Amino acid sequence: MKRNIYLENVPLPEALERWMALCREEGVAFPIDAEKAATGEAAGRVTSEPLFARVSSPPFHSSAMDGVALTASATYGASETTPVRLSLGRKVEWIDTGEPLPPGFDAVIMVEELNDVGEGTFEIIKPAYPWQNVRPLGEDIVETELVLPAGHRIRPVDICALLNAGFTEVPVHREPRVAIIPTGSELVERPGDLTKGKVMESNSFTLAALARSLGARADRMGLVPDDPDIILEAFKEALERADVVVINAGTSAGREDFTRSTIESLGKVAVHGVAMRPGKPVVLGVARGKPVIGLPGFPVANYRGAQEFMKPLIAALLGLPPGQSATLHARLARKVFSTPGFDEFVQVKVGRVGDDVVAVPLPRGSGVSMSLVRADGAIRVPAPEEGVARWRDVEVLLHGGDINLEGTILAIGSHDVSLDLLANRLRREDPRLSLASANVGSMGGIMAVKQGQAHVAGTHLLDPETGEFNVSYVLRQCSPEEVLLVHLAWREQGLMVLPGNPKGITGIEDLAREDVLFANRQKGSGTRLLLDYELGKAGIGPSDVTGYEREMFTHTAVAAAVAGGTADTGLGVMAAARALGLEFIQLGRERYDLLVLRSFEGSPGHRALVRALSDPEYRGEVEALGGYDLGEAGRIISLEES
Repeated sequence: MKRNIYLENVPLPEALERWMALCREEGVAFPIDAEKAATGEAAGRVTSEPLFARVSSPPFHSSAMDGVALTASATYGASETTPVRLSLGRKVEWIDTGEPLPPGFDAVIMVEELNDVGEGTFEIIKPAYPWQNVRPLGEDIVETELVLPAGHRIRPVDICALLNAGFTEVPVHREPRVAIIPTGSELVERPGDLTKGKVMESNSFTLAALARSLGARADRMGLVPDDPDIILEAFKEALERADVVVINAGTSAGREDFTRSTIESLGKVAVHGVAMRPGKPVVLGVARGKPVIGLPGFPVANYRGAQEFMKPLIAALLGLPPGQSATLHARLARKVFSTPGFDEFVQVKVGRVGDDVVAVPLPRGSGVSMSLVRADGAIRVPAPEEGVARWRDVEVLLHGGDINLEGTILAIGSHDVSLDLLANRLRREDPRLSLASANVGSMGGIMAVKQGQAHVAGTHLLDPETGEFNVSYVLRQCSPEEVLLVHLAWREQGLMVLPGNPKGITGIEDLAREDVLFANRQKGSGTRLLLDYELGKAGIGPSDVTGYEREMFTHTAVAAAVAGGTADTGLGVMAAARALGLEFIQLGRERYDLLVLRSFEGSPGHRALVRALSDPEYRGEVEALGGYDLGEAGRIISLEES
């Protein structure tokens, strides 16, 4: 098979339109054929034709109450001063809820309004009116009335109406069968098989779950290596057993990317390359009358491509309109940059801070699957734009409808693993609460709180003139009336190195060596300021440190760079070194505090935060990570005295 090249970068709406047009040309039927489903098991299925009631509901005049049935005219004149007596017999009969109304009767008096005077006789003090407490024939559904239209996804509440209308089974579109082929010689399915060059296969499981959630049946096939002949055989098998085929990975233009040529060998390609990020190398085609989607292998790009193409395809097969994501309007907490010419999707976490709904951008990257886990939704940066300015109104495309704005605590600032444990503790304190972290560094966190874009911010900024942490930096931006400074932990900072310390690194001075490659933290982070402080004391300039310009946004990212061999050392906390099995060269202790917005004080989230910081169990969990001292966690640090 020949090597792939991109046909073009097709604009997103045009790509979908072009592909769907090819599907119709090649004989793909929209919607898919129909079948019968038992009504009681039809929730989630899509009606294939309009459903008109076969019977009325109720099918006769029936009582809506327990009491007595009678003619309303027999009660006229009843009042407190002139009660009317009723005796059980031919003209007054007991009746229970749901029972047919006897012929000639037109009202029911509920039992609570009957004063029993003995021997089957009752007094009433107010008259009945015609059809009082009676459900007339067809009150709910009238025979021949439209119950559900065609193309309606049946909900649990629809089941009752369908049964009442006489449907024991309903005509529905058959569930499209989606075959998913995971390709890649590097893929394994068990953690025990992970060796150098191998990665876990996860995309096909995610795609299968998404397909099922959309109303399709998922057929996940076995792993297929990067061999064009084997891929082709798997593709042929998938076309035989499914209505739609999704080929996972192999969609770019590398030597082992065979998806496009595989589709072309049995069909046609409509699109190879879509002007969107992530998800650019999508392939869309048709083979043997079946729609085929080739999705890129990186998780975020893979899922984005499925959202933009698999989702509307399944909707069309089921006779549904293109699904529209639920949306939410928010204000963007940080500026987002974008490359013009591409629709770019940025994952965000949302929460309410004061009167504003705030969207916090999460780390970008096609392979950052945790950004999907942490996100509530995504914002779309249109292709003509170079980005979105901070605090601009944005539309968030929600991943689901269960967003808890009021219970989300936004923590924007310096990263620390203690915040991850704090998030778990808060959820245990109150299941309605969640802590959402965005790592922008200590200075970025202070500004976020100052500007009302976050509830709390982690900060650990050393003032080299006073040796004090955080206070002077906070007071340069905020007044004591605006914020609280709450102590969380003392923690150990130091250099992380591989086990055995192969480069023989002993301290900051070694960073100036030509054979030592360093992994740095981003500008504005407390760790970056600490590094610059230590370099200054040692008489070392930034240009003397190889790797100084390489920036990481978390301690664990620095540790991963060292563990992965792309750096010889990096500055971070002991817990990050321990987590990845690295050795740790201690440089000193620093104070890690939380800057808290005053308007957040006294809220349920703040009260839970205070309880968590004083909880011995939480303190013990953090200290067990190594290099932490939470003996004073929760102490308010006075800003007025400083």
